[in-house]
Amino acid sequence: MPPPTVVDPWFSSRRFGVVIDAGSSGSRLQIYSWKDARTVRQEQGPDALRTLPQVGKGTENGEEWSLKVEPGLSSFADDVDGIGAYLAPLLEHARTQIPPSLQPDTPLFLLATAGMRLLTPGKQAQVLTSTCQFLKYHSNFKIDDPSPNGPCGSSVRIITGEEEGLFGWIAVNYLMDGFNGSDDTRLTYGFLDMGGASTQIAFEPSKEEQERAKNLLDVRLRLLDGNEIHHKVFVTTWLGYGTNQARERYVGRLINEYEASRTLSTDSEEHIDDPCLPKDLVVSNTPVQPDSASAHAKNTHKFVGTGSWEQCLEKTLPLLNKDAPCPDSHCLFNGVSVPVIDFKASRFIGVSEYWYSTEQSFGLGGAYDFVQYERAASEFCAQDWTRILGEHEEARKNGQGRLGGDGEVEEGGVIVDTGKWGLDVEIPRLQMQCFKAAWIVNVLHEGIGVPRIVDVGGNVTTGGEEVTAQAQTKGLGRPSFQSMDSVGDIAISWTLGKMVLEASREVPAASAGAKPIVDPLDDIPDISTSPVQPIRPPFLDFDAIEDSISHHLPPSLTRHQLGFSPVAFVFYLSICTLFSAALYRLRHRIRSTVRRFVNKRDRSYLAEGYMMEEGLSLTGGPPPSPSRSASGSRLSLSNIIQPIQRLASNTGFRSSRPSPLSISREPSLRSGQYSPVRVSPLRSFSFPIAQAHSSLAPHDEPNGTATAFIPSSPRLPDGSFMSNGSVSSLQSRSRNSSNVNLSSLAPRQAASRTMSSGHHVLSASYHDE
Repeated sequence: MPPPTVVDPWFSSRRFGVVIDAGSSGSRLQIYSWKDARTVRQEQGPDALRTLPQVGKGTENGEEWSLKVEPGLSSFADDVDGIGAYLAPLLEHARTQIPPSLQPDTPLFLLATAGMRLLTPGKQAQVLTSTCQFLKYHSNFKIDDPSPNGPCGSSVRIITGEEEGLFGWIAVNYLMDGFNGSDDTRLTYGFLDMGGASTQIAFEPSKEEQERAKNLLDVRLRLLDGNEIHHKVFVTTWLGYGTNQARERYVGRLINEYEASRTLSTDSEEHIDDPCLPKDLVVSNTPVQPDSASAHAKNTHKFVGTGSWEQCLEKTLPLLNKDAPCPDSHCLFNGVSVPVIDFKASRFIGVSEYWYSTEQSFGLGGAYDFVQYERAASEFCAQDWTRILGEHEEARKNGQGRLGGDGEVEEGGVIVDTGKWGLDVEIPRLQMQCFKAAWIVNVLHEGIGVPRIVDVGGNVTTGGEEVTAQAQTKGLGRPSFQSMDSVGDIAISWTLGKMVLEASREVPAASAGAKPIVDPLDDIPDISTSPVQPIRPPFLDFDAIEDSISHHLPPSLTRHQLGFSPVAFVFYLSICTLFSAALYRLRHRIRSTVRRFVNKRDRSYLAEGYMMEEGLSLTGGPPPSPSRSASGSRLSLSNIIQPIQRLASNTGFRSSRPSPLSISREPSLRSGQYSPVRVSPLRSFSFPIAQAHSSLAPHDEPNGTATAFIPSSPRLPDGSFMSNGSVSSLQSRSRNSSNVNLSSLAPRQAASRTMSSGHHVLSASYHDE
């Protein structure tokens, strides 16, 4: 299918964003789109600009905006070469939905969640690197450059459970118009999410609590008019408090209680009554992590359901661990400090398991009514298991949907796959529905503190009638909590929250000095003190390497005994050794380079000194004359040669050969060069004489002899220069002058003729007096 073009009016001034949710069961690509903020500013009035960009499905028909592939990305931890073929269908689907001209400006994100968090840091780094390379080199979408966040910056990374909760909080409040209105009237929703392994909460405390609370994250969003809105949000995750892991802890507690009460004379294995199973249901469970040292506690035990809702609530309540020490003045459960929640104003929306266990199990999704929910759960638990199976089979034959959830496949108490459906998945969910319903009620009311608004007088903090009236006024129904899965045709997903943040980032700021919009974790001044730490896999996972070879190491060399990783120590020691060996082999070259760098300035000064001594110009021109004109300017060589040439022309001297006054000299040295010859520490000049080849006949010169030319030599009456033998007759100059006294040097003058390239060169060495 060819991609669309921007000629279609629907694509006019439209921006796109692509996010891949790399979960444990599969990776789902979702395409979002929104109108460009500049166009909206021109088309709509000022009142409409006090909102966030309208983010929706990224396809015109709204049907092909999402695509999922299986299995999860984490399954390629040992086969990173297969990641390309795994992601190719998702990438191709995005190409066919977004015009090619808009793809370079379309951000692409692959954000991994639960499945990738379970891998070792080394495996995480390998998967992320391979994923980044494929997406960057096989698409034209906008991907970040490498940064401390990962090989593709923030475009490809693993997000924490807190980040999921934070993005989910943005999505809920975006869909429920929690960001609209003025700062005084704006009231946001709290966000609750529960999965199989963890549960999360994200909400904005009251103004009074924000001043006392710590560890709040700053969420900044930019409205269409360019102004920003700020929210201080608390978010936390309780690991081990999802429905599946809570059930595992529950099974271990029942086994320990049973083993402690059984008599030593009892040899036969008896069953354990379980009030959280439907009546007469028999299942076998093995504790995942038995707390008891008894050998019997580690065996598989038989559980028989009694179907008592009240007893199930009582048995699951201790799992909240509300007696754990609280580091602050206020904790909810398991010793986690949470700001005080004002349920008079705060409203919460629950997704995932909150929705599955209310709507798809009891048909009570939406506004939560504790009495209705408790009645439905109590009736379900008290039913015979055979009756429950019969009703479910009848529903399947009539095509009345299926049970909700992630389609988890469980083996031996461990979730091995998700996204699968059929009796193998739906039957275990029916078995655990009574427990899940009781666990959700305890988390909501005993853990988080959501009031049971139908209780007479309410709870200790809020009156039931007052909360009911407020909820009805705001259109939420009676309770302070409701379970939801979507708003309109848009599902509540953390991916939507991420795209709302991205669309807000692209809105031009109202002031030039405004800070750019970034992810909340990137807005923390000191990430080391933050309660939410981003997941940044290291380059090497030394602990994983050591674990793979630990069976070959003596116990005294393990990191638990040494206090540090011996593998890391050997690695860094090897790096230091190789580096030291390389430095030793290159020591002479390094020393020479250092000396050359240090002495560079002195070398240039020395070269300039040599050039001046040899009568050469520092700029590469003719050698300077020692004399100056009356105006103080230096005489050039042409000023000396031209009068001599005119004099020779007047006397009738002609020669086809070059004039003997033509001075041949060595090429001038450039800056940074130095003279290759130093005969004596005394200053010396080398003057080339007139050309005198071996083939030159005596009649070629006026007197039949070659006359040497020395600068500053006087001219004789006949026009010829004074010979070498007449140097001593030159008038002596003043001893106070800086010029050379040649008469005093004549007896010591050493003259020699040197043949160089067919020329005789007379070298006269002298020293200053």
